[in-house]
Amino acid sequence: MHKLRYTLGLTAGLMLAFSASAQSVEFTKDQFSDNKDGLKTALKDLKQGDEWYQSDPPRFEQALPHYLAAQELNPNNALLNFKIGHCYLNSPYKSKALPYLQKAYKLDAVVDARIRYMIGRGLHLNARWQEAIAEYKAAMPAPGTKNSTALQNDIQKKIRECESGLVLQKNATRAFIDNVGATVNSPFADYGPVITADESVLLFTSRREGGVGDDKDPDSGGYFEDIWQSVKGADGKWQPARNLGETVNTKGHDAVVALAPDGQRLITYVEDSGGDIHQAELQGTTWRKPQTLGRRVNGGQSHEPSAAYAPNGRMLYFVSNGGGEGNRGGHDIWRIDIEGKGKAENLGSVINTPYDEDGIFVHPDGKTIYFSSQGHNSMGGFDTFKSVWQNGQWSKPENLGWPINTPDDDVFFVLSASGRHGYYASSRDDSQGSRDIYMITFLGPEKPPVLSAEEPLLASRAAPVRQTLLAPAVPIATAQVTILKGTVTDADTKKPIDATIELVDNTLNQNIATFGSNASTGRYLVSLPSGVNYGIVVRKEGYLFHSENFDLPAGAAFSEVVKDIPLKKLDVGAKVVLNNIFFDFDKATLRKESTAELERIVQLMTTEYPSLRIEISGHTDNVGKAVYNQDLSQRRAKAVVDYLTGKGVPASRLTSAGYGDTQPVAPNTTKQGQALNRRTEFKVLGK
Repeated sequence: MHKLRYTLGLTAGLMLAFSASAQSVEFTKDQFSDNKDGLKTALKDLKQGDEWYQSDPPRFEQALPHYLAAQELNPNNALLNFKIGHCYLNSPYKSKALPYLQKAYKLDAVVDARIRYMIGRGLHLNARWQEAIAEYKAAMPAPGTKNSTALQNDIQKKIRECESGLVLQKNATRAFIDNVGATVNSPFADYGPVITADESVLLFTSRREGGVGDDKDPDSGGYFEDIWQSVKGADGKWQPARNLGETVNTKGHDAVVALAPDGQRLITYVEDSGGDIHQAELQGTTWRKPQTLGRRVNGGQSHEPSAAYAPNGRMLYFVSNGGGEGNRGGHDIWRIDIEGKGKAENLGSVINTPYDEDGIFVHPDGKTIYFSSQGHNSMGGFDTFKSVWQNGQWSKPENLGWPINTPDDDVFFVLSASGRHGYYASSRDDSQGSRDIYMITFLGPEKPPVLSAEEPLLASRAAPVRQTLLAPAVPIATAQVTILKGTVTDADTKKPIDATIELVDNTLNQNIATFGSNASTGRYLVSLPSGVNYGIVVRKEGYLFHSENFDLPAGAAFSEVVKDIPLKKLDVGAKVVLNNIFFDFDKATLRKESTAELERIVQLMTTEYPSLRIEISGHTDNVGKAVYNQDLSQRRAKAVVDYLTGKGVPASRLTSAGYGDTQPVAPNTTKQGQALNRRTEFKVLGK
């Protein structure tokens, strides 16, 4: 139940000022002599409510309905109003606490030593910043009283949060915040959304009926947590959510905390050994049972409530309160290479504070993280922050601002690869349950108005519409990442293939990451942060490999590319384009970015298929003279063959051919077509 664990730690023993108060009405026979049955029922509700309220730990959610029932008979009892307010402060509906607390104080100014502090909390949670500051100051304990230093520090922090709220609300973030709807949300608590990079799949945690086991937690009275999934239909709308099934969900609590950008792996939270995270893999359409990530991540009795994959799938960011080297206090954010053997690294004091951090999310651009923190310039509880890796360090965390952040806890925010849509859980007026999942649409900076002297077109309107000169467009910032997705199929049968997809940095000749297409659907998705010349290689035993090239300069804006890849069987006559072979302009000199692709051919011919015979052919567009083009293409093909023979491939198994502009694959009437025609091909001559 870690997603709902953030409860208000209210301070006891605060000194307060006395004021004139109205009379509190007690639950006695004298007061309700004309309604003895009602009094009897109310006293029963009070007793039942107190049993929950005074339990260890207090069960505010269970106590509240009993107190509200008793209040229907007597709305003017100071202590009951105080307890109702206290329960609301520890519920998803914290903002409802204020009128009850204010009434309790009006009825009896000494109803509880914490009343002024709690009124301050109620005002704070309703974003009434200045009034909250005044109440907090009134609740400040006198120096020398019991626990005065700790209480003063707590109140001073709350005051700083209100001061942050004042500033952030005045400079609100332009965004729409919309409930994602009844196909996803239920009358119960729904929270912790995670998405694929292209927003096609949404996983979330829910305490609704219909889960695995469909039992209720005896401690809270609510249904056990389960993980549910919704996918986007062809109309762009979320389809009815379905339970992820017994391989992932158990009869106890199961919560999702992370989903890989391609949706092929997920991380779940399991309440064992203090609270650990596990990983599950998607095999076709079925999720495998989650497996622990081991002691390098889950330490002893430490608590690991959230995690996130980096785009390469190897680096894992996670939250832990473990006492490892570098811990800053409470829950910190760490990162680790889950395929390596090294220790986890603390993200440092720029990100982690003496307070708790949680809800880590790594954007598909590979350099931006979003996380929640009780520190920094939070306006109350956990706020969501953004930080970017720049020049070898994390930038100062930036509060996402009002109304995305509120005075209450704002945790577990995720963002689409485009940077336009965020998802999180919140309790709002249009919520169907105690918490619902919402989508945030970021609007970017406001377009400045341009005045015009034209006459009104609709003079009868209160705000006449005028013809205006168009202001320059205000660009909406998008993420610097490209999403490449599609399906891998057999070129002949058209059936999906579970192929291996390698991501290579051509400049550094390094393998960045390895992914796979789905065994049942053939679907794949790769996130490509800008600033890299990428080679993408799709492999499957018995097939010719397929290569693609994406040279994304630094700062390249978001784009989504759909590329279906039909793999060809390794048969005589089959041929593929070597998209990661590069030459200097108008020359036959191989560039260093070609090394990875060339070495791939060497491995294919020396290790995988030691008797394979191939033709390497060069092709050009139709710019220039045909004789020159034929000669250039021949020299380029020979350069590739020379490289391969230099690496030990027998010359008898290699043929080079230059076809100039005689075999175009696209019209030469456009630059795009000409680029496709300038290519190097690989053709199987014999096996």
